[in-house]
Amino acid sequence: MFKCGNKSSRSWSGIEGRRVPVLFTCLTLVFLALIMLLLHDGEKPGSSTGIVKQKWNSFDSFAQFNQTIEFRNGTDIIWQVPDSPKAVLFLAHGCNGRAVNFWDMSPRCPNCVGLPEERLIVLHALARKFSVLTISSAGRCWSLREERMIVKGIITWWVEKHKLENLPLVALGASSGGYFVSMLATDVKFSSIAVMIAEGVFDQIDIMKDYPPTIFVHMPKDEARKRRIDYFLRILKDEGIDAAEIKCMEFPLSPNFLSDRIPALGETTSMELFDLFRDKGFIDKNGFMRADGRALPLKAALGESKIVLPDLDLVHHIEEELNLAFAYHEMTSLQSQQIFDWFESHMRLSRL
Repeated sequence: MFKCGNKSSRSWSGIEGRRVPVLFTCLTLVFLALIMLLLHDGEKPGSSTGIVKQKWNSFDSFAQFNQTIEFRNGTDIIWQVPDSPKAVLFLAHGCNGRAVNFWDMSPRCPNCVGLPEERLIVLHALARKFSVLTISSAGRCWSLREERMIVKGIITWWVEKHKLENLPLVALGASSGGYFVSMLATDVKFSSIAVMIAEGVFDQIDIMKDYPPTIFVHMPKDEARKRRIDYFLRILKDEGIDAAEIKCMEFPLSPNFLSDRIPALGETTSMELFDLFRDKGFIDKNGFMRADGRALPLKAALGESKIVLPDLDLVHHIEEELNLAFAYHEMTSLQSQQIFDWFESHMRLSRL
């Protein structure tokens, strides 16, 4: 009996001895987990946390602006044809946009604006040997019915004038331009289209078997639009149309982000703006935007600061980049590589 009791006592003592380090290890792991949770507090799940590498001058060795401005059928068109073009790209702006937004100011285009995202899309296109045609809408936004035949006529005239009929024709439209391009594709035989920050008008058109392959470039933070895009993706695929999506996620600002994206903005000013955004609570401690750039009192904050912009019109450029980082509704060039890969993978001769 004694031996049995003694053996049990030794066994219990051994178990207790092993439990102490196990308990200590568990407590240590819990403590480390709490530290990691605190360190990552404020990070957004599913966000793109990598710093954007593409800069405003990334294409300097591949493409330069050399645009031409013309007036046709009551609106202005701006275009450029690179050496040995392999395709034609029609770009449709969003509401309140104009063709001038896609091109840098120059002696040939003194009224050109060169918004950061628009200009980079054009430069990427030219670097990939796409001829680029931009057309201004007649009103604030595109008219889905009235302007279809006007724009089709301009595209047909321009393509024939420059003897580009044997090249594939593609289109990219953002917001109002996205709705317009999805409608225009019933009249113009594009090789493929990109519908950006818009779900298109697929509930208003007859989707035929020859409707062009369609890629949606959207920001899932806009949940209502995401649901409609998910629905139209299924509809297009059910009709045998090649369809895909590119999701554009939010990302944190960095001190040099604005100077990397906006040609006229220096690094010092960019860092001053970053500090201003942090001091005003526009960004959280991880650099993420707390609200869309359109909702921020940016002009008032600049007026209260000592920051001097080289041009007051740059406020619009800055707002665009803040909208881009917030990733709710903004034109984006960050996914240009994927967009143009999509275009090139669906190249076929278009018949106007």
